[in-house]
Amino acid sequence: MLAKVLSSAVLGVDAYMVEVEVDIKRGLPSFQTVGLPETAVKESKDRVKSAVGNSGYNFPDDRITVNLAPADIKKEGTAFDLPIALGILAATGIISQEALSDYLILGELSLDGRVKPVKGSLSVALAARDAGFRGVIVPEKNAPEAAIVKEIGVFPAVTLGALVDFLSARCSVEPVSFDVNTLFEQMPWRDLDFSDVKGQEHVKRALEVAAAGAHNLIMVGPPGAGKTMLAKRIATILPQMTFQEAIETTRVYSVVGLLREKQALVTRRPFRSPHHTISDAGLIGGGHVPRPGEVSLAHNGVLFLDELAEFKKNVLEVLRQPMEDGEVTIARALSSITYPANFMLVAAMNPCPCGYFSDPNHECTCSYTHIHRYRSKVSGPLMDRIDIHVDVPAVQYKDLIHGNSAEGSDKIRQRINRCRAIQASRLKGTHIFCNAQMTNRHIKRHCGIDKQGEDLLETAINKLGLSARAFNRILKIARTIADLEDVSHIQPQHVSEAIQYRSLDRDNLSV
Repeated sequence: MLAKVLSSAVLGVDAYMVEVEVDIKRGLPSFQTVGLPETAVKESKDRVKSAVGNSGYNFPDDRITVNLAPADIKKEGTAFDLPIALGILAATGIISQEALSDYLILGELSLDGRVKPVKGSLSVALAARDAGFRGVIVPEKNAPEAAIVKEIGVFPAVTLGALVDFLSARCSVEPVSFDVNTLFEQMPWRDLDFSDVKGQEHVKRALEVAAAGAHNLIMVGPPGAGKTMLAKRIATILPQMTFQEAIETTRVYSVVGLLREKQALVTRRPFRSPHHTISDAGLIGGGHVPRPGEVSLAHNGVLFLDELAEFKKNVLEVLRQPMEDGEVTIARALSSITYPANFMLVAAMNPCPCGYFSDPNHECTCSYTHIHRYRSKVSGPLMDRIDIHVDVPAVQYKDLIHGNSAEGSDKIRQRINRCRAIQASRLKGTHIFCNAQMTNRHIKRHCGIDKQGEDLLETAINKLGLSARAFNRILKIARTIADLEDVSHIQPQHVSEAIQYRSLDRDNLSV
C-alpha cells in the first residue's frame, strides 16, 4: 500500500517541499530510503522502527521503500523521522491518508516515541503559509518559533502516539499562539552601558554616528585604551529591530540550531565577536555540510573583529563580498546557497605589533618593516569599505579619577531612533533602511552639498588620495551627521566632520 506525507527541508535559509512516499509490499523484510538521503536520513529507519514499536503499534515485516521527492536534491538532517513513521502507519491503515493531507510535518523521533526538536522550523512554517497549508505539525520545543507565522496553525507534537490520536480525531490539540508584541519589550543590557566609559568623547561621538547610519567602523589605538569596551557597548545604542528584521535573523539562527529553548524570536540585534584564529569557512560560511558563518549570524546586528590585523589575510579578504552586497553566496558543484549577511562591521586594532606607535607615553619598539607588514594585513580594498576610522588614545588619569558622569546608552539610543526614523521616511519604498545602504543613485538624490562643501571634499581628495568609494562614504557619513542634527541639507561642518573620520587615509598616520 502507498501513503504520502508532506514534509519540508531547508536549503540555505529557505524551505522547500518534500513529499515523503512510503510503499509497503509483500516480500522479504527490508527498509530502503531513496531520494539522495545523507547518513542521518538513512539512519532514520532504526529510529522509526523502534519508535513505532515502543508506541504500541506493529511494525510491518514487509518490504518498505521510502522515497523523498524531489529526488535530485540531497536530503539532510533528522526531520524526516516523524513523516516516515506516519507514512508507515498510514500505509498500514492506522491513520487515514486524508488526515495527513492538510499538514506539513517534521520532527525527529527518539526510540521511545518522543518527538525531539529539529532545525529550521520557522522557515518551514513560512513555506507552509506560502503554499496554502492548513497548518504545520512540529516538535513541541519548535512550536514557539513556528507560531511567529500567524497565518497558519502550529500544532505541537509531543509523542508519536499522541499525534496519531490527534490525526485520528480521538483527541484535540490546540494550536500554539501568543502575542508577538510582548517579545519586543526592551530588555535592559546587564552590566553594559555607555555611562561606564570615562573620557573618549570623540570616540563615543564616532560610535553614535556609526550606529545612526549603520556605518562600518574601525578603532585604532594602544592596548588598554578601551576599544573592546566601547565596541561591546555599541549594541546598547542600536535601534530596536523591526518585525521583518527579527524574522530574517531568527531564520538564520533557526537553521543553525542556536535558538535558546522557548525562544520564539531573536528580538535583540546580534553581536558576534569571533576569535582571530577563525577560518574563512567559519567566518563566511561553508563546510562539508554548508552552514551560515559569523557574518550571517551577525545579520541585522554587529560583527566585531578585535585585533583585526591578527586575522589571516585570506580570511579578511572574504569579507569584501558580504560588506558590499549584504549577502554571501556559497557555491558547490551541485548547488549554490545564499545566506543573508547585512551586518555592521566594528573592528579594532593596534597601530603596530607592540601597540605603541605614536603613543606619547610609551616608546614603540617596532621597525618600519614590522609596522608596514603588520598594517598590510588589512588590504586597501577592505579598508576602503570601512566608513569611519577613529583613533582611540590612552585614557588620561584625570579622566579616570575625576571624569564627569557620562551619557547613558538610553539617551543616545533615543537620538539614534529619531535619526533612523528620518532615514526610513526618506528611503521609504526603496527596500533600504539606513544611510550606509544607499546606492550611488540615492547618494546623488539625497546627499547634495553646497560650493563650500565641494571645496572641502576636493581638498581632502587631493591631499589624501581618496578613492571614489571613499568619496561616496564621506557623503553618506555627512548625511547621517545632518540627520542626527535634524537638518534637511548637508552643511559644510557636516562634511568636515565626515572627512575627519577617514583618519587612516592621512599622511601623518602612514608608515
